[in-house]
This record gives sequence, C-alpha cells and structure tokens, in this order.
Amino acid sequence: MNKLKAGILGATGMVGQRFVTLLENHPWFDVQCLAASPSSAGKTYAESVKGRWKLEEIIPEYSRSIMVKRVEEDINSIGSGVDLVFSALDLDRKKTMEIEDNSAHRWTSDVPMIIPEINPGHSGLIDIQRKNRGWKKGLIVVKPNCSIQSYVPVIRALERYNPEKAIVTTLQAVSGAGKTLESWPEMADNAIPFIGGEEEKSEKEPMKVLGAIGKNGIELAKSPGISATCIRVPVADGHMASVEISMKEKITEGEFIDSINNYKNPIADLNLPSAPKQFIRYFTEDDRPQTRLDRNFENGMGVSVGRLRKGNVLDWKFVSLSHNTIRGAAGGAILTAELLKAKGYL
Repeated sequence: MNKLKAGILGATGMVGQRFVTLLENHPWFDVQCLAASPSSAGKTYAESVKGRWKLEEIIPEYSRSIMVKRVEEDINSIGSGVDLVFSALDLDRKKTMEIEDNSAHRWTSDVPMIIPEINPGHSGLIDIQRKNRGWKKGLIVVKPNCSIQSYVPVIRALERYNPEKAIVTTLQAVSGAGKTLESWPEMADNAIPFIGGEEEKSEKEPMKVLGAIGKNGIELAKSPGISATCIRVPVADGHMASVEISMKEKITEGEFIDSINNYKNPIADLNLPSAPKQFIRYFTEDDRPQTRLDRNFENGMGVSVGRLRKGNVLDWKFVSLSHNTIRGAAGGAILTAELLKAKGYL
C-alpha cells in the first residue's frame, strides 16, 4: 500500500506531540510536514521542542530532523505537499477558520463531527460538503471535544432504551490544558471548578454526534438533555465523568451492563490500524475505573466504565474514563482519518 503523505499543524504543542508519536511507523500515513508558530519555524523539530517535550515517550527519530514550517505563512505550500493534514492548532477562531482547523468548524453545518465507533455514517456528509463548496476532492472533518469521549459511548450503547436526561460532572486532566503537573504547580493539592467553554461543549456536542444526516447537514439529536459541570483536577492524563442518567424505557442493571459489554461496534470489520480491539469495557470492581490504572486501556483508545448503581434523582449512576490526548484528541483524529481512507474519501 502506498502511504498517504501527512502534515501536522501545531506540531510542537502537547496534542501535536501526540500526533508525532502516534504516527510513527503508521502503516497508512507518512508524516512529511510539521508546522507550528513562527518561534519554532526554521528549526528542526528536535530543536523546536527542546526543553518543552511533554510526553513520557521519547521524540520519534523520524521527526527529529524535519524542518518546522510556519503555519500561517506556509499554509499553501503545506497543503500542496501532502494528502491530508492533522490539526492541533491553538489560534483564535478567525485564524483557525481561515486555515480550516478542527475546533473552529465544529458547528459548521456541512462538517461532520465524528467518533468512529459511534457515528461513522456521518462521513456521508462529506458528499454534501463537497457539493456545497464546489470541491471535487478535499474535505474538512472534525472530532468532538475530549470532555465527551467517555460518556457519549455509553449513551449510544443505551440508545434502544431512549436516554432522556443526563447530569454529567467531568474531572479533567491538566494535559487537556496543554500542561503537565510539573509545569502547573498551581494545580498541586487543588481543583479548579471552571474550564472555559467546556460545559457548553459537553452539553451540545453530543447532540451533533448522536444526530442524523439531513438534506443540508446534521440534524441534531433532541435527547438526552445534558447538564454538565467541568472541573480541572490534578492528574496528568485522563478525563473521568460521573454521570446520572434516565431512560424513557425501564432498564435493569443487567441490561445496562449488557448494553455496554455487547455494544455492536460499527467499524469492527474495517480493521483500522488505530482501532481498539475492545472499544468499551465495564468493570465490576467498586473502585474502577481509576485514572492512572485504566486511562491507557487499549493503548489509550478504549473507554472504561464502572460503578453502576441506582440513582437518587435519575435512574442510574455510573463513572466512565477515557484518555484525553489519545482517544480524545490525536488518536481519535488518526482513527477518523483511517475511517475516511477505508471509505474512499482519502
């Protein structure tokens, strides 16, 4: 198989570093271009991240000597030299819209927001997107915010019971802010009960992921109604969610757990390189999932669920966990690109 040439925008930040490590020796994609801010441009990648490499993994050898380009000034040459671009930019909305970045297009009507194991069919929106824009090729696809990755799979697994309401509290790692515990001493012995924009994303983005393709774009799901509180906690990686949920149809504890354990993964037969063998698992132990023990389940691409019990306000309560910079960011984006290639869009 001839590999597709890939570029990474925002390659020096934490999520960009994740892209660089996860794409090492990828069977389908070959990283040819790394781009970042002007302060990093003109240096080798190893030089540009010296003293600010944030991951436990070492800098991949293939990337060390690649000369970093300027995102804004070199965007045309970047685009002409690769087949696809992964974006981990941290710019203002206007600039990211100009560069066609991920987060800036999350609510563009003809741009699909995909979690591959949840809504792979939304890739069909690309046909509408190309028609709307007069494109014969090319596409923009986004992944949803990392905060929703652990509990939306459970909502999807319970779909036949018609989830109606959910109260969600997320406990989010410092890497979600591009930080490490060492670089953010203010987080020691601390929790911050506000993360700008996260609660709105946590409540609204599931409606797009769980929606359906309409004539001109995604028709948002009408349920479940979600109320979210997002809290920054002093852990390195892994976003945990405590969820209380109600369904229109009554469901037993056994049915709830069976819905998780027997979730029918719609991409299981595609054999995508980054896909976890088991997308979602349920723990029977009272003290699981735990962030440090379970965030790397399936190389960080799996979702862990546990602590199911009767709710006092809504029907059921549970805890779920996902790795925010792998499943929730770079890994999820790479898996989405693999899905698009398998479907013939790349």
